[in-house]
Amino acid sequence: MHRIWAPVLLGAAFALPSHAQNGTVTEIWKCRGADGRWTYTNDRREAERQKCEVVTRQINVAPPAPRSASRQNSFPRESSAERERRSARSREILERELATEQAALDKARQDLAAQEEVRYGNERNYARVLERLQPYKDSVETHEKNIDALKRELSNLQR
Repeated sequence: MHRIWAPVLLGAAFALPSHAQNGTVTEIWKCRGADGRWTYTNDRREAERQKCEVVTRQINVAPPAPRSASRQNSFPRESSAERERRSARSREILERELATEQAALDKARQDLAAQEEVRYGNERNYARVLERLQPYKDSVETHEKNIDALKRELSNLQR
């Protein structure tokens, strides 16, 4: 049976039925049942039998035509000169960052070496020395990883 209660109708009335995709007319009828309740249906035979009134009539149109190939090919293309300029600019930026990271690594290694030479009086336990040196070691390790990543990026640009 194609009866639908009022709350469900609101959602169903605006949804496109699968048979409506071929350019047909979709109609929803409002019918008063024998018990006095209002029901809604999309079945024409049932609506005619119960003498229902049309609530909505929707004419379904065909979907829009697909895009033409000329519009798809009009997307801006990058010329070889632009590509070379972009690669050169990227390479320059990466080399500058690599030089900056190398300087930061040298500074971090100097700071670590300076801290390794110092031994404070409250550091009788070697674990305290290691704990104090750990941030310096972490800094050196971070800069080394950054340098490795920058070198990888530079090698990828040259391919």
